[in-house]
This record gives sequence, C-alpha cells and structure tokens, in this order.
Amino acid sequence: MLWNTLNQTVELGWDFYLPVIMFVALIALAVPVWAAIGAAAITMLVMSGDLPLSAIGESLFTGIDAFALTAVPLFILTGDVLVRTGLSKKFLDVAEALTCWTRGGFGSATVLVCGMFAAISGSDAAGAAAVGRMTIARLVESGYPRPYACALVAAGACTGILIPPSIAYIIIGLVLGISASTLFLAALIPGIAILVSILVTNIIMNRLYTYETGGNMGFGEWLGNLGHSLKSGWYAFIVPGIIFYGIFSGRLTPTEAGATAVVVTILMGFILGTLKLSDFPAMLVSSAKVNGVILPIIAFSAPLAEALAIMGVPQGFVAAVTGLTDDPSVLILLMICILIAAGCVMETTPNIVILAPILKPLADNIGMNEIQFCIMMITALGVGFITPPLGLNLFVVSGITGESILKIAARAIPFVLTMLIVVLLIAYIPPISTTLLPDIYK
Repeated sequence: MLWNTLNQTVELGWDFYLPVIMFVALIALAVPVWAAIGAAAITMLVMSGDLPLSAIGESLFTGIDAFALTAVPLFILTGDVLVRTGLSKKFLDVAEALTCWTRGGFGSATVLVCGMFAAISGSDAAGAAAVGRMTIARLVESGYPRPYACALVAAGACTGILIPPSIAYIIIGLVLGISASTLFLAALIPGIAILVSILVTNIIMNRLYTYETGGNMGFGEWLGNLGHSLKSGWYAFIVPGIIFYGIFSGRLTPTEAGATAVVVTILMGFILGTLKLSDFPAMLVSSAKVNGVILPIIAFSAPLAEALAIMGVPQGFVAAVTGLTDDPSVLILLMICILIAAGCVMETTPNIVILAPILKPLADNIGMNEIQFCIMMITALGVGFITPPLGLNLFVVSGITGESILKIAARAIPFVLTMLIVVLLIAYIPPISTTLLPDIYK
C-alpha cells in the first residue's frame, strides 16, 4: 500500500525501478556495496537524463571533499595503534578491577572495555575483533558458554558506533550537514544508556544461569586491586582523555582530536617499547582496508542522493507515509522498523547515505529535532550489528572463534531486546539526546 501511494505521488518509472533492481541483485551477488551504489546511481541518472555523465565525476569528488571526513581514517588508525601497543590490555585490567567485586565481574569488565575501546576507535568491528581476542577465551574459562561469550562481545562492540567519537556520526553529519561535534555531545547519554543496558542484561543473565561465580571480595581488597591497576595503566587513559576533552571543550575539532590521538598513541608505544617501525606497514594496511570500504560508499552516495532528489523520492516518501497516517508516534515507530530492518541486511555506512536523506524530511514533517533523529537512526542501525542475517559483529566474533553465527545470534536475543528499549526511549523522549546541547539545538 505504501509503495503504491509512493508510486502515485512521485510517478516512478523504469528509471527508478531498474536501478533499484540492479542494486538488490548486485548486493545479492556479493558485489561490494560501493560498486552497487555507484552502478545504481549512474544508471538512474543516465536513464532519467536529469544530470549529464560529465557531472558525475565532480559529484564523486565533492562527496569526499570534506575536512571532517579526515577524522575517519585517523580514528581507525588510532584503534589499530592502540591494539599494537598493548594499551587496550590496560583498559581491560582497569575494567576488571572495577567489576571484580561482582559475581559477573569479568563479563561486566568485557562490556566496559568495549565501551572504552569505542571511545577511541569509533569502529564496532575493530572493537569486536580486539576485545574478542582478549576476552572470549577467558569468558569461557570463567564459566560462560562459548556462544554466549561471543554474543556478549558482539553486543558490547555495538557501542563502537554509539559512544562518541563515532565514525557513524561523522558520516551522518556530513550527509545531513550537521556538526559532528554537536552529534558527539548529543550521543553521550544515549551511548552510555546502551552500554548500561548491555551491562544490566549480562548481570541478569548471569544471575539466572550462574555463568560466573565470585564476587566475595571485600571493599579494602577491591580498592587495593583498583588502585594497583590504575597505577600500572593510568597512562592508557591519556588518549581517550585527549579526545573527549578536546572535542567537548571545543578546543579541537574531531579531525584534530583524531590526529592528536594518533600521534600521542604512537609516541606512547615507542616510549613503552611496545611499538616498532616495522609495525607501521601492517597497521597502515589494516587501516587502509577499513577506509577502502567506507570512503567509496560515501563518494558514490553523492550522485545517488542527487538522483533521488531530482526524482523527488524523499518528498514523495513523506507524502506517501503521511497519507497513510499522521500520528507522529506511529510514524516514529515506522522509521525505527525501517532502520532496524535495514540494519539487519546492510552495514551502517550505506544505510546512512541511502536512508538519511529519505527519512530526514519525514522526521522534519512530524517536528522531530534533527539531532534527535540522527541519534535515533544510528542507535537503531546499531542494533543490526547483532541481528541476522548480516549482523557484522556476529561475523567478526564468529571469524575469530569459529563459533556458529546462528548460535551466537540466538544468545544475542536478550541484548537485542534491551537495546531496542533504549532505541524507543531515545525516539520518544527528546531530552535523552538533547539535554547536553546548547539551547540553539533544542
């Protein structure tokens, strides 16, 4: 019914249908997403005749000609350096010392270190791989079933795009013309809320099934352990401290904070003797592979957005949806369903560049704050990282452990449900994402 209404509103023809069919077919054939988006965009523009082919090259260039986008490779490289220097292990030591007094201490520590890693790298896949290698074997030794241990790491790593600084917020800010620093500030409370929801879920599951025992430590012993871990690893927190202070104080842009974090992390690695010049080629190649996935998608999103705008698809979508119902609560729920469904089958970056320009006018139409919309969108897409069939984090932890993806996904269901609760709270309670913002953005 919605599709029919959209078709009547925009008068869609084969210049729209054929590129869409081509995009779906290419994705099904495992063609890289950037190539599928590019082929669909070029086909749409050529068939419609609204934009000359000579303008597509310029559009591709302008799609990535943004200073803010430089922060993406910098944060990715920071995460790689963090692992190479062993500083990520210091995060785990501190997190374990913080939670060792509880019965599910190491499970909680795993979730906390995911959040700590997220506050530096801004990448969920990097967090899942790094934390998974450090913790999954020990989680199993502590009494957790292997599939559940994998699900716990996969869920905790979702905070990679939800806790600032986040690559996803840089991209959606670029697509919609919103300051990344503003989005980082708005995402702080929602990101922590997601982290807490995963922590609470793990504690409840541990209470129900007694995965992990312990928690009989006295206050004095706990304080001593915490003091020792902080004394031996306090310097690891210099990097996230620089990032957070620099961005949230306004002294550094996200790009400048990322560059500073890279330099400081490298210097610390040399000082500690855990980083050598011979490590650089592998680090740079690893970071380049991740960037090679993200940046072409952003580049080809520009001609696609132009093609959709010329055809009036975003405006037609708003007219079609509001023609079915004008209840803001129902429309918000519809957007969440679309985002979660999209997050289940495609990664965050293509979802942002395709769906943000389409859904943003609908959010504007019902009076939703644009910052709140961005936070809701990224958080809803984050749920897709642990949801089949293409939950990225499920594949990452399955790849490093050999555990069945279906078994991991089944154990991830409680985390999905609690994350969905947070998504609904963000969507229907604006202050969650606007409380920390200046009045101009509220």
